[in-house]
Amino acid sequence: MNKLRVGIVGAGKIFEGSHAPAWAANPAVEIVAICDTYLPNAEEQANKLGVRRVYRDYKDMLEQEELDVVGVSTPNIYHSDISIAALERGLHVFCEKPDAVSPEEAQKMADAAKRSGKLLMVMRNNRFTPQAKFLKQYIESGAMGDIYTGRTGWIRRRGIPGRGGWFTTKALSGGGPLIDLGVHMIDVAIWMMGNPRPVAVSGAAYTKFADATVQVSADSRFGTTQEGGVFDVEDLATGFIRFDNGASLQIEFSWASNVEDDLKFIELRGTKAGCSLKNSELKLMTEIEGVLCDISPRFKGEELPPHRKNINHFIACVRGEEVPTNTPESGVDMIRILKAIYESAQSGSEVRLD
Repeated sequence: MNKLRVGIVGAGKIFEGSHAPAWAANPAVEIVAICDTYLPNAEEQANKLGVRRVYRDYKDMLEQEELDVVGVSTPNIYHSDISIAALERGLHVFCEKPDAVSPEEAQKMADAAKRSGKLLMVMRNNRFTPQAKFLKQYIESGAMGDIYTGRTGWIRRRGIPGRGGWFTTKALSGGGPLIDLGVHMIDVAIWMMGNPRPVAVSGAAYTKFADATVQVSADSRFGTTQEGGVFDVEDLATGFIRFDNGASLQIEFSWASNVEDDLKFIELRGTKAGCSLKNSELKLMTEIEGVLCDISPRFKGEELPPHRKNINHFIACVRGEEVPTNTPESGVDMIRILKAIYESAQSGSEVRLD
């Protein structure tokens, strides 16, 4: 089978650190063009990857190149326009999260994918860790029973990405850590819970560290800091989601807060067992022969980073070798949840989704 010809839109740090290694390492694809509105970014990445053609305008790239796939790794506000334009030209699309900055834009992306018959997939790399894959199988085996509640979050002590740049500018990002980090962990938690339908949310959001200068989290390297730039998003958000089956999920996401350590976590509670995944440490809490037991599964070191596994999965789906683990429709539901939490934080009231 011929290699898939890939055009990249967005050659910043997210592409360099997460997407580029994945595309470059897959023998089934060839990156033939790279586009970035800041042309030196495109030229730098093209030189590293041995790509001959660069563009400043993605429309020119779509017009002039013979592509099979477009990879989108731009600021959030541009995800929908670029993805839709590529889909309408009959191209498959892999897009960095979040799907879009509004449910309406996410729905337009889903509709464009349906019309085109092409694959649209948005990054959900946290589904591809060994711990997450094992836990999903464990839950589907029935070992946890009925999962009725849980907690998930991603909290940093000081890890604001690109303070003053697009990450902290709502017009470009759509929000702060809720849309940046929440899209990851809420997705994994709901996936683990069997994809119940969200019916109501409540939330609160705070901006307390807009002037903070200390950064200790390695995640703060994403984005480019701009002195005197904009910071009009939250740096911490909390919330509560109710589902149509009666289950519930507590959430917390922060770029900066006075906590002991950075922590990414999922805790789920079922009628037969519970689980706790903190960073990469998984524990199962259950009962065996009338005795309460805590189980700590052991995992081999990761063969590939989760971002690479996610892009490899996308490529395999395009080639008809695998079935997508997530759909554009699930992405619409995700952005509906995030928007409703922001609305609840502003109004102080619960927001219904049903």
